[in-house]
Amino acid sequence: MSLVAEAFVSQIAAAEPWPENATLYQQLKGEQILLSDNAASLAVQAFLQMCNLPIKVVCRANAEYMSPSGKVPFIHVGNQVVSELGPIVQFVKAKGHSLSDGLDEVQKAEMKAYMELVNNMLLTAELYLQWCDEATVGEITHARYGSPYPWPLNHILAYQKQWEVKRKMKAIGWGNKTLDQVLEDVDQCCQALSQRLGTQPYFFNKQPTELDALVFGHLYTILTTQLTNDELSEKVKNYSNLLAFCRRIEQHYFEDRGKGSSSIRSS
Repeated sequence: MSLVAEAFVSQIAAAEPWPENATLYQQLKGEQILLSDNAASLAVQAFLQMCNLPIKVVCRANAEYMSPSGKVPFIHVGNQVVSELGPIVQFVKAKGHSLSDGLDEVQKAEMKAYMELVNNMLLTAELYLQWCDEATVGEITHARYGSPYPWPLNHILAYQKQWEVKRKMKAIGWGNKTLDQVLEDVDQCCQALSQRLGTQPYFFNKQPTELDALVFGHLYTILTTQLTNDELSEKVKNYSNLLAFCRRIEQHYFEDRGKGSSSIRSS
């Protein structure tokens, strides 16, 4: 399909209303999904909840391989498939739903800078812990990542993924970092987020943006994921306003709506 034809199809898709059967795909929740992918999925779910758009969460063992980008989560809306938070935000905006339209240009630039900080620090730290920390790799990562597959495919896929992540870590200068150095990076990131949030309910005062969804996805998942020790979650627990922030979003967009609405459903 030509670029012009693709743009035309995208315009038609954008004009269509959000369907009731929109679906988000991720790996198996209980036994397979890893910290970083769980955080990414929760961030997208939070964003869609904040936009008041219904989504059904479907868990598939091969979700990573179903995704057009090879990353989860991805959403299936009408005849469109879109993966990862950034493209999903743009897709939703094209349908007339935006959380950041009320920000001025300076605020939008600041929001993007903090989102880059989260991706460069928290996401990278999660990947490092999963695939470069030998205790975590041995006790958690390999078993969970390969759990849906028979031997020897489970080992082959896990080692292949580990090699890919370690190569990325070397490319961005994280290859020789120690776990203590990574945890210090996480602490600095949390400190910056805590200072920016202050006493506000959300990062830009009273209304959430995609930054709030992204931060919630990562912090909440770090706080609620059982690892080989509590060092990572303890870094987040040092900041009481970040804990209150996570609880606020959990209550307002998941617990409260879950009682009186079916906007998030699992299968």
